[in-house]
Amino acid sequence: MSDEGKAGALETDTLGAQFKKIENVDTKLTVEVGSTFITIRDLLKLNVGSVVELDTVAGEHLRILVNGVPLARGEIVIMGETLGIRFTDVIVPEV
Repeated sequence: MSDEGKAGALETDTLGAQFKKIENVDTKLTVEVGSTFITIRDLLKLNVGSVVELDTVAGEHLRILVNGVPLARGEIVIMGETLGIRFTDVIVPEV
């Protein structure tokens, strides 16, 4: 193995060891269906049965965020009696 290959393997091992240290840390995963702006007056009028129109088109993918940072897009799936999210696209962060 070349010196370059050994260095790459060492970096991968080091990175793996660093991830092992944090893999059990809890983080907040949020699924965003959509949003809208609403006046306080209209907000105060909301009650059971009220409907608020969102800026999302029906069938559009949901945004999946980790600690407020976009991570992926997905869709709702039904898992028995609960809802889940299927990842359909992973967002590559801008560097």
